Amino acid sequence: MEDLIKLRESIDQIDKEIVRLYTQRMGISEKVAEYKIATGKKVFDKERENSKLDNLSKLAVDDFMEHGIRELFEQIVSTSRKKQYQLMTEHGIVEKENFTEVEKLDFSNAKIVFQGVEGAYSQLAMKTYFGENCNGYNVDTWKDAMEEIKCGNADYAVLPIENSSAGIVSENYDLLVEYDNYIVDEQIIRIDHSLMGIPGAKLSDIKTVYSHPQALMQCSDFLDEHREWNRISLKNTAFSAKKVKDDGDISQAAIASHISADIYGLEVLENRIQNNKNNATRFIIVTSKKICRRNSDRISICFETPHKSGALYHMLAHFIYNGVNMLNIQSRPIPGKAWEYRFFVDFEGRFSDTAVQNALRGLKEETASLKVLGTY
Repeated sequence: MEDLIKLRESIDQIDKEIVRLYTQRMGISEKVAEYKIATGKKVFDKERENSKLDNLSKLAVDDFMEHGIRELFEQIVSTSRKKQYQLMTEHGIVEKENFTEVEKLDFSNAKIVFQGVEGAYSQLAMKTYFGENCNGYNVDTWKDAMEEIKCGNADYAVLPIENSSAGIVSENYDLLVEYDNYIVDEQIIRIDHSLMGIPGAKLSDIKTVYSHPQALMQCSDFLDEHREWNRISLKNTAFSAKKVKDDGDISQAAIASHISADIYGLEVLENRIQNNKNNATRFIIVTSKKICRRNSDRISICFETPHKSGALYHMLAHFIYNGVNMLNIQSRPIPGKAWEYRFFVDFEGRFSDTAVQNALRGLKEETASLKVLGTY
């Protein structure tokens, strides 16, 4: 027992010395930052850091220690960089995001585009956000909607981005990268799915069910009770209802909103068939203009990391060290780069916040690429 106590006392002494040396090192890092600020040098020098880590790793006595030393000093130099970014902000060296601030978004005479046909959930989200009598029109695909605002045919587009049951709408995340359009707000609506067929149809008549792939997933429990039904994916829930109406086949049914049943003269066979009775979808309001409301307090970005171990951890540390609260993180494969991913992050804050400026500065310097998707 005495030997253990002595060993622990020795560790305590070593730890105190590590803290003293770490504090001393950070003090020198501040002086390095002052020099870089005065000379305009970048904080992140990738080649120098890699060389330093390689040299320190060679001091290890075995492979285990080599890995540990590299990991330790990766963290130390990463923390040092974050301190230097903070000092740059304190000296007033700030990169503005170049978004035009407005008191409120101008919807007067605005044209709004949504994907789908009459009765689509996107149309419901549009009317909930812009008003029942807004000037809206529909297109076939989400990509078409992005093209419409890019070309100036529409002022805003309404796109689903995430469902509380089925998860993200991956295609729309990818479109946010492909197009230079920006998120200016969001609208969450409740999603209640109904099974509908032509008038006079009964559950026992149904052989085929049509709907959007996400709606089919969201109603999987109900559909599993009817495994004899064929499930066929279509591009939109309301389009599925329109197809059942147009085909007039008693063996066909659609999963869509009850509004679609009213619009297309169908009969609701079952109400609220989704797995999650609190099912909801978050829609984003997108425009081609780089604008934001003055009181916006949520920022969306996407970035790509260097393809190496620990890269994502070091990127997320910029939020941690600056006390920035992350609200959401998603990943999507990078086209043409097998097993490499880009990350989408929503976080709280405003561009004018010092903490946000520090975090974004670090991400810009250290990510392979960074895009601000909007603030709202």
